[in-house]
Amino acid sequence: MDFGLKDKVALVAAAGRGLGRAAALQLSREGAKTALCARTEASIMSAARYIAQETGGDVLPLVCDVTDKTQVQAMVGKVVNAFGTIDILLANAGGPPAGPAVNFTPDNYRAAVELNLISTIELCYQVLPLMKKKKWGRIIAVTSVAARQPIDNLILSNTARAGVLGFLKTLSAQVAMEGITVNAVCPGYTRTERIEELAAMFVKTGQGTVEEFYRKIEVEVPMKRMGTPAEFANAVAFLASEGASYITGVALPIDGGYIKALF
Repeated sequence: MDFGLKDKVALVAAAGRGLGRAAALQLSREGAKTALCARTEASIMSAARYIAQETGGDVLPLVCDVTDKTQVQAMVGKVVNAFGTIDILLANAGGPPAGPAVNFTPDNYRAAVELNLISTIELCYQVLPLMKKKKWGRIIAVTSVAARQPIDNLILSNTARAGVLGFLKTLSAQVAMEGITVNAVCPGYTRTERIEELAAMFVKTGQGTVEEFYRKIEVEVPMKRMGTPAEFANAVAFLASEGASYITGVALPIDGGYIKALF
């Protein structure tokens, strides 16, 4: 299937590793000019070199902390200066720390909301004028299955990411007439560095071994395995495509059937 992304301009946040890097790689493979950012220069330069070597596409690496409004504004300006516009946004950020409610204070929740919710809102506000001008745009935000089905020990993520879904659903209705789709992707357990961090927390809290952590996950997933970053990236590329022009306001699980809810 031709996704119709050749020469579209994509901005992928938190693309230095994991799901963000996988999505940036797939969008570049589909022919998009791809700008990607991370907080550290070493990680984003490494990701950009890898993607450029794999695809031969136009890749623009940028250093940006998406919780810093000034840095986000500057980043968007650099993308527009380099590529002329932004057609596709993948809003993404790392997850807040894991742990039970007793481990956290209200300040921890504020930080989680800044990291996952406010960063998404800021990125959307920065790109929407560009998309409205062209009457075409794809906004996709990375959340988690935790936004739809809370996960024990992820209370900060459960709280902040659910807010992202509320924002996106409302926004989707308000920009639908302007050719802009707004969707969320809700990855389940996927083989990334984030899962390794959760495995380490599992061991640290005395719940078991790393092997037991992975077995515990896999038994809860109907497919009896974790997903791969490439499977996640394929779903993102589809939502960014011309073929997904009538899909908006959805929170798409990419989870091997983990979420039990009907809607």
